[in-house]
Amino acid sequence: MVVLKKGNATLGRDLAMHIAAMNPEYLSVSDVPEARLQKEKDIFRDQTLQEGKPEAMVDKIVAGKLKKFATEISLLGQSFVKDPSKTIETLLKEAKAEIESYVRFEVGEGIEKKTDNFVEDVMAQVRGE
Repeated sequence: MVVLKKGNATLGRDLAMHIAAMNPEYLSVSDVPEARLQKEKDIFRDQTLQEGKPEAMVDKIVAGKLKKFATEISLLGQSFVKDPSKTIETLLKEAKAEIESYVRFEVGEGIEKKTDNFVEDVMAQVRGE
């Protein structure tokens, strides 16, 4: 579900389909919590050091990976599914529209799966319960 400012139904539908397909975690890069970025930065740093990259280059490599990560998990930074040459931000600017908010629903979300213990069920039948 997408709430648009100055958009049309076609744009709204396209954005909703994009959100359903790409599952963005945040609207924009600025919405990504600093703690999440720091966690990813630490992971990228460890990976880069393990790859044997020179210490002088590690910070630049990590910064590039972190920027790419933040862009990929934010809706506005993602490439539009129907036209990968455009980002969602570019698409919105062309349409002179703005996303106020969005919500992504997933089938089965919130449904707890019943877990069976076969051994306990058999033992209960043996005991006559």
